Amino acid sequence: MSEMVLYTIGVYESTEASFFKALADNNIDTFCDIRQRRGVRGRMYSYVNSTYLQNKLAELGIKYRYIKDLAPTNEIRQMQKDADKLNHIDKKSRTELGIIFRTEYAKRILNNFDIDSLVGELKKNGAKNIVFFCVEKSAMACHRSIVTARIATKYGYEVKHL
Repeated sequence: MSEMVLYTIGVYESTEASFFKALADNNIDTFCDIRQRRGVRGRMYSYVNSTYLQNKLAELGIKYRYIKDLAPTNEIRQMQKDADKLNHIDKKSRTELGIIFRTEYAKRILNNFDIDSLVGELKKNGAKNIVFFCVEKSAMACHRSIVTARIATKYGYEVKHL
């Protein structure tokens, strides 16, 4: 069994209680926020806005790390929006990313990101249960699934989608 387990979590269709319970129930010790913007409009998901989120995680003893370099660019996000529009899919009901997003994200973002340094830093900090966070409900509809798959493939870590 590997020394670290990778998790993913989104916020859509969760509540504040269910979101933080999922983290606690899975003994998450490190929270990697890989969103482009660290806020969500409206009150429904205000518990994942940066300041509140970081304070709540600190109360729970969970380390917070913002990794903006893993966020998709506006251009890549627009490619997915265009594909969704063409396929008559609403963003919140999307269950998987399109091939153009996956390809461009890997080429423009992930291939240029130093995964080894991130994993080395996580190990150095004693991380065991690491969650990668973005907003989409389905992990397969979000770049967090691409990130964790890349790390899991390279290092043999298990990935669990919360």
